[in-house]
Amino acid sequence: MLIQQNASDDEAIEKPSDETATHQGPDSKLAVTKKRKKPMECFLSQPEETPESTLKAKKRKKKKISDVLEKSPPKPGVPEDLQNLLSQHFGTKRSVIEIEELKLPDSCFLPANDLTHSFSSYLKEICPKWAKFRKNHEEKKSVVMLVICSSALRSLELIKSMTAFKGDCRVLKLFAKHIKIKEQMNMLEKGVFHIGVGTPGRIKALVEQDGLCLNSTKYIILDWNWRDQKLRRMMDIPEIKKETIDLLELRIIKLCREGSVKLGLF
Repeated sequence: MLIQQNASDDEAIEKPSDETATHQGPDSKLAVTKKRKKPMECFLSQPEETPESTLKAKKRKKKKISDVLEKSPPKPGVPEDLQNLLSQHFGTKRSVIEIEELKLPDSCFLPANDLTHSFSSYLKEICPKWAKFRKNHEEKKSVVMLVICSSALRSLELIKSMTAFKGDCRVLKLFAKHIKIKEQMNMLEKGVFHIGVGTPGRIKALVEQDGLCLNSTKYIILDWNWRDQKLRRMMDIPEIKKETIDLLELRIIKLCREGSVKLGLF
């Protein structure tokens, strides 16, 4: 009896093993694989860009000079504009005493252009005794009149437009484009020139290197109101603005305060 029970127990033990075998057959594997789901890739949906969001992302555009000029017509420059420019530039860098020494007296300014003059007519108005100054000028390394503008091309335009005024006097180009500073220094040293027209950077370099002396200069004209293709005046261009102020501080302001030089805004 004991043997039979053991046999039956063995059968009972083997039965579950058979059942597990049936579960592990090929058909059961397919069933299992069907139940298991493959891992699905998850993608984050990005919000669609709207015109408003793209505009916000972009930097705010600065006001263009053309937009400002459309709303209000251009105003001619006046001596007060130059005074304010100098005070703003030196305000945080200099002491009160130094700022006072850099102020230009009203007496040193010539009548400003009211935007109705050509360059020749403006020069005739501010300098009625030009013929006398031209004849008496015999010093080298100097000019009677100095015209300061923003670029070489503008210098050439001004030289052409002053034909009716200059007569037979000699005009020297004082800009860096295609002209070496040594050539200009040699020309100033060997010849007599009555008018110099150029950019503030090159004029400043000539003064610093003793190539150009301003002691005999009577008139200094800033091409204040003219605008380039981008509608910028010479003082709207950071580089030209800095070079002009440096040139004024270097020598011109002192000469104006002494009364030997008159300053005009064209």
